[in-house]
Amino acid sequence: MNDLELLKNLVLAPYILKATALVGVSRKVGGNQFRHSFATLGILLDYHLVHDPVLLKASLLHDLFEELPETELDEIRNIDHDGPQVVELVLEVTRQPYETKAGYLARVLENGSRNALILKCADRISNLTDLHRDSHEPAKILSYLDQTEQYILPMARKVNGDMVIELTDLVARRRNILLNVGF
Repeated sequence: MNDLELLKNLVLAPYILKATALVGVSRKVGGNQFRHSFATLGILLDYHLVHDPVLLKASLLHDLFEELPETELDEIRNIDHDGPQVVELVLEVTRQPYETKAGYLARVLENGSRNALILKCADRISNLTDLHRDSHEPAKILSYLDQTEQYILPMARKVNGDMVIELTDLVARRRNILLNVGF
């Protein structure tokens, strides 16, 4: 099947309905987590990563368990035949309450499945696109860029050369913006 045929047969509606719980979760950059979920899905589609329905479905829910820990996992497991795998992938990219950010990213980098690495890279591309001086302090932006270079770029190197290029470009552009404002 070609990409168009795969997308025609992809059933996302039940996962979209679950993701609507994120409408009420605001983002520091404006908007909400629901829109971010769709942006992450859009990045995967843009990269023609349409051959794995579990990855696409998980992209819609990738922040759900972290943002709304009371989410009933069994409800998602029972959505369809992909549900159990979607839950496992989302759990794989979910930062646990006991984990530091660095520890979490190291865990995903060192032990994450191919899909976890791809999903985390798409998530970071979306986050970097939304990273602006009017919503984040320069020191926070620099820390985020350093973190991207330390953990996310090595993830991308393992799974997708084009993501390496985009992430590198986004980091360079954000650093350049900070330098041009005298930080």
